[in-house]
Amino acid sequence: MRAIVSHDAGGAEVLSSYVRAHPAPSCYVLGGPARQVFERKLGPLTVSTISAALETSDELLCGTGWQSTLEIDAIAHFRTRGMRTVAFLDHWVNYAERFVRNGQLCLPDEIWVGDSDAERLAVAAFPSTVVRLEPNLHFQEVRQEFLAIAGGGPLRTTGTSVLYVTEPIREHGKLKFGDERYFGYTEEDSLRYFLSNSAAVDPWISSITIRSHPAESAGKYRWALTEFSLPIVEGGSRALVSEIADADMVVGCESMALVVALLGGKRVVSCIPPGGHRCALPHREIEHLQDLLVTHGSPQGVRVSE
Repeated sequence: MRAIVSHDAGGAEVLSSYVRAHPAPSCYVLGGPARQVFERKLGPLTVSTISAALETSDELLCGTGWQSTLEIDAIAHFRTRGMRTVAFLDHWVNYAERFVRNGQLCLPDEIWVGDSDAERLAVAAFPSTVVRLEPNLHFQEVRQEFLAIAGGGPLRTTGTSVLYVTEPIREHGKLKFGDERYFGYTEEDSLRYFLSNSAAVDPWISSITIRSHPAESAGKYRWALTEFSLPIVEGGSRALVSEIADADMVVGCESMALVVALLGGKRVVSCIPPGGHRCALPHREIEHLQDLLVTHGSPQGVRVSE
């Protein structure tokens, strides 16, 4: 019996696709948005606890989220029992911090990655740990979804439609490092940075849809609708792939949604503002707002959130 442990939405998408393609007796320890993701793909599930999973399982397959300690706690407990532990990395950034528990590095027996870029990064970050390339089936599914949507959408109007995908950066900094501004910027800073300089990205923007991260509360970015005289609306009522398919361009910081947008053939721009690190996603197709502003000779000011 394997224990499947997952919390964050991105990791849950990758892990649930793998589980669906590789059925086996499993118990599920799911928290946060992961339960909805798993049940969307696998149907209703009985959700267990780590303690119960330890009594019924002999191996662990988990994600690597940062919104809770669920997955890293599972790794620690299963390793204490001498059971095999595998973690599936779903991203390309902040690898080491995903495995820190109580200030100590707590690595699984194996780390799985979904592509060659992630494999290279993981081998460099964890040279003494087995790193295995396991195809990202979620991305294969996403490609099929885009193909199914192509040609079936509404008639497009003139102008460029933008989908802005957010990330709870403040929460990440506070949770992991006790500092909301640990990364040098917040999610409000990055959104203001883009909205203040959107004309440098495309002078013919006809709509900007703001899609909140699954971990964020509804209405978190409603202030932008009145703070800026731009055609801004709130999104998130439809599936991510559907909203990406309807957009000409996708903008964000360094979330997985940017990579999903590349799979859909969209123009993608990272808008991490000055003071923050450069977008660490290894995909060369991603443009950077700071570079675009240099090219256009535009100012790079951003109003810092309080």
